[in-house]
Amino acid sequence: MSSRVLLLLVVIALAGCGFRLRGYADVPFETLYVSDTRSGLGLELKRVLEAGTSARVVSDTRQAQAVLEISGEGRSREILSLTAAGRVREFMLRYRLSYRVHDGRGGEYIPSSAINLQRDMTFQDELALAKEHEEQLLFRDMQSEAVQLILRRMSAAQRPPPKTE
Repeated sequence: MSSRVLLLLVVIALAGCGFRLRGYADVPFETLYVSDTRSGLGLELKRVLEAGTSARVVSDTRQAQAVLEISGEGRSREILSLTAAGRVREFMLRYRLSYRVHDGRGGEYIPSSAINLQRDMTFQDELALAKEHEEQLLFRDMQSEAVQLILRRMSAAQRPPPKTE
């Protein structure tokens, strides 16, 4: 009896705090072509789009109502600070992604846009291998965040008006 009451209290608390599972994002198209589904970014985009929207990812641009064109992806690292001995103490990691979503006929769902993300990372020579792994994890995290940002922007996009000539 007490376990049922406890379960009921947990359910009421979760419902009262506004918690809800992430559901589908409404996008203004049913089929989408992703320009590069062989890279890590392309595979993650395909997976998230198929799992988080009602749109299907197709392998031919002629079948797609929208085309997600990735025009550039870059990673960089710059030194933020040095120790008194001249060794690196901190890095700034930057991730940049350029993309656009269009209908293939001149209409733009999302015009050319860029996502710029950055993370700070401390560095220690004696932990070089661990810090290299941490850097890879941070870049993967920024890539996942960029994918979520693209998904949110697509869900806010409007269908382009038909061209009149």
